[in-house]
Amino acid sequence: MRALALGLIALLAGASLEAQQRPGRAAKPAAAGCKFQLEHTGGLGTQSIVGADTNYYAGGGVVLVCADSSARITSDSVALYGRGANTLVQFIGSVRYVDSVTVQTADRGTYYRNGDRWEARGRVHTENQKDQSTIDGPSLDYFRSLPGVRDTLELYAIGRPTIRSFTTDSAGKRGEPYVIVADRVRMKGNDRTWAGGKVQIDRSDFASRSDSLFLDSGAGNEGVLVGKPLMKGLGRDSFELTGRRIHLDLDHQDVTYVKALGEGHAVSAQLDLVADTIGLDLDKRKLVQTLAWGDSIRPRGLTTDYEIRGDSVAFDTPDQQLREVRSFHHAWVGGKVDTLTKERDWMSGDSVVATFVTSDSAGVPRNSLGTLEARGGARSYYRLANKKSPQGLPSIDYTRGDRITVLMKTGALRGVDQVQIHGNVDGVHIEPAPTVPDSAAAAAPGPRDAR
Repeated sequence: MRALALGLIALLAGASLEAQQRPGRAAKPAAAGCKFQLEHTGGLGTQSIVGADTNYYAGGGVVLVCADSSARITSDSVALYGRGANTLVQFIGSVRYVDSVTVQTADRGTYYRNGDRWEARGRVHTENQKDQSTIDGPSLDYFRSLPGVRDTLELYAIGRPTIRSFTTDSAGKRGEPYVIVADRVRMKGNDRTWAGGKVQIDRSDFASRSDSLFLDSGAGNEGVLVGKPLMKGLGRDSFELTGRRIHLDLDHQDVTYVKALGEGHAVSAQLDLVADTIGLDLDKRKLVQTLAWGDSIRPRGLTTDYEIRGDSVAFDTPDQQLREVRSFHHAWVGGKVDTLTKERDWMSGDSVVATFVTSDSAGVPRNSLGTLEARGGARSYYRLANKKSPQGLPSIDYTRGDRITVLMKTGALRGVDQVQIHGNVDGVHIEPAPTVPDSAAAAAPGPRDAR
């Protein structure tokens, strides 16, 4: 048995490639990985001579380590085939692989020295020793960095693996993980991930669905969702965003900006918005600003009380409160739909800005319109209650000016307080036609009597 062990050690160390070349032929350099050394075997082993090679088998608990101590593998049994750069080692039962980056367990594994490739199969659990992120699934290929071949490690997993990727803040404190599930996943280094096939990302404040994903949480600080992408912000200021593509900006793996490119559609408790492009600005996982622009699909936002249109629009929501809405170029803001006329009061101009107050003059919490201002070719259309109209029809006021500002009352009684018009001013005020009583209509002279 000692002779067998010594033979196994010699073969694992690997004969040089030059010794395997045919006489008279120059040796070709090969990128070879770990040269194994036998650290422990339970005493069960055999060997089989196959042509010029000798295959070795050992059981009863086997421990192999790289000669440079860069990796250590244990298993119930091992089988070694080939020699030198072509060495192939199979590990079966209770497999455990450890290097400076990764700790991994599996039912079985295969190591290919040429290219330094490790394949784990069965119940595979992989943990990153740096940030404790994990991958669980039935199949994982692991490629260590190898000079001349790979500048950094790579992973490839299939069979819908589950990834738990932990975030860290600027102080290095570990946060809540993203849970990523997909049909297949490729990772390069500790910060670049590609996923395809029914990709899901979940966290307590965030969820997304797409056909494919690219994520660079390192120097790139970005991510892309492609293929019917859907992103949801969860919590008090929840929202749902769709588009042809969704782009993510990251800071220490936290999402700070989300942009839907092409056929953007954002829905929240306060707003339903469509546009070519929609951007959501997040601060500490809270939505603070919504931007939208486009030409094939011009932005159009609907709230409970308002409609907003323009070539570009912006909604400011710091502290999860609507504070200001801005619309630019062909800007238009309409109020609540009238139940009788089915129309909205509106203002338009080159730009329209609406500001909102979060409390009234008595300090009572309230989120209501404070001011509305249109600039540049400003126009306004609004209806006034008319008590003289028996049909309940309102008077209509249409005004034009360089700038129109509407100031709202801030007390318990809501409504318009002042309207200020500046520059070149004109307009028209229309009263509803009075209704002629039936008795008056009967007493009125007919055509013959009028003659």
